[in-house]
Amino acid sequence: MPQLTLKQIQIFDTVVRYKSHTRAATELHMTQPAVSMQMKQMELLLDVQLFERHGKSISLTKDAEELRKYSADIIRSYRAMMDQVNVLKGSEQGTLIVSVTTTANYFATRILAAFSKMHPEIKISLDVTNRRKILTQLERNEPDQVIMGEPPDNLDLGSEVFLDNPLVIIAPPDHVLCKEKNIALHRLLQEKFVLREKGSGTRAAIERHMEGFKDCTSSLEMSSNEAIKHAVAAGFGLGVVSKHTISMELQNNYLKILNVEGFPINRHWHLVTRKGKVVSPVAQSFRQFLLKEAQNFVE
Repeated sequence: MPQLTLKQIQIFDTVVRYKSHTRAATELHMTQPAVSMQMKQMELLLDVQLFERHGKSISLTKDAEELRKYSADIIRSYRAMMDQVNVLKGSEQGTLIVSVTTTANYFATRILAAFSKMHPEIKISLDVTNRRKILTQLERNEPDQVIMGEPPDNLDLGSEVFLDNPLVIIAPPDHVLCKEKNIALHRLLQEKFVLREKGSGTRAAIERHMEGFKDCTSSLEMSSNEAIKHAVAAGFGLGVVSKHTISMELQNNYLKILNVEGFPINRHWHLVTRKGKVVSPVAQSFRQFLLKEAQNFVE
C-alpha cells in the first residue's frame, strides 16, 4: 500500500483548492518547485495521474476529483484534532475557514475583525464570493462555516438564523418617487431596474416577492452590490439591495430608500455548515460569538 505523508495530502488539498502550484506554494510557505516535486511523487506512489497541465495552468483529472473528497476530510479531521489538543493544553489556537457571500461581507468582515481581536492566536481564512461558488464549497464540505442568505434545500445542511436581512428598493435622491409614501408595487413594474445576476439569492427573493417582476424592464444586470449602487446613483434605474450594504450611501445622501408597499422584504442571514461535519473548537467559538454579537455590527 502506498505510504503517503500528511504533508503530501496537505499539499495536494491546497493545490486542488487553488488549481495552482504557485498559489499553493505561497500559502504553504514553500517554493513552487518543491510543491511540484511533492505532487509528482504522490502521482508515482498512487500510480494515478492527478493533474492535466496546460502550460502554466493545471486542471484536475477525474481521479483527482474523487480523491479530493478524502484529502479534504483528512485535513479537516487533523485540524480539529490539533485544535482540541490546544484546548486540552488550555490555549485556543488553530485556523477558522469562513466563506461569506458578497452581500454579507459588508458586516462579516467587521464581525471577524472583532472575533480576531478577542482571539489573536486564531488564524482566519476568509473567502468572499458569489452564491454559486458558496454552494460548490458546501457540496465539497470545504469551509468550517458559511455566512449566506437562504440556504439551498438540495444539500444536507445545518443552518441557524443569526440576523435579519431586509431587502429595500433604492433610488437616486432626485428620483420622483423619493417624495412619495406607500408606493404601490404595480407602479414599479413600469420602472427600469438594475438587477443582480440570475442565480443570486437577492434576485430570487425579489422575483418570488413581486408578481410580474420577471417581466419588468431591466436596464442593467450586475454581479455586485457596489456596481448596482453606482448604477442606481447614476440614474440607470431602481435597485433592490440588502439594507446592510447602503449605510454609508444613506448617510451621505447618495441613495434613498423608497417607501414601497410590501417592503422591506424580510429575509435572514444564516450560519451554515454541512450536517455531520466535525466542528472544531475554533469554529464553535466563532459560532457562539456570532450568535451573541452579530446585531452589534450592523446599522
